[in-house]
Amino acid sequence: MEQNERRTARERALEVLYEADMKGVTIPELVATLAVQPDEFTAALLTAVEVNCDYIDLMVCESAKGWTIDRMPVIDKLLLRLATAELLTLDTPTPVAITEAMELAKRYSTDNSSRFLNGVLGTIAARVRS
Repeated sequence: MEQNERRTARERALEVLYEADMKGVTIPELVATLAVQPDEFTAALLTAVEVNCDYIDLMVCESAKGWTIDRMPVIDKLLLRLATAELLTLDTPTPVAITEAMELAKRYSTDNSSRFLNGVLGTIAARVRS
């Protein structure tokens, strides 16, 4: 799979995570209702988030000094979950996983989000990929 295809897959995964969060349903519940099923990489990302969400949230809270999951902008929270899941379960190079999350943050979140994500994900990556 090419880099642009993976970028598109990450963006699609973010969309699904956002919709599930807004509707208050689980990822599998939402995916079951989609007219077009996610591609293999998107599905792998979504499964990784679903299976590891509690552990991911714990790591995010420990790495984001002074922040709780509930205080974070929704997109930032979802991007942190997505990128952390990728760092934990897929063979994506660390800089790629972090940079992709930052790029999505620049596009969909606040002006300061990419720097925030970079710091938190850098801390998480040092823990899980050392």
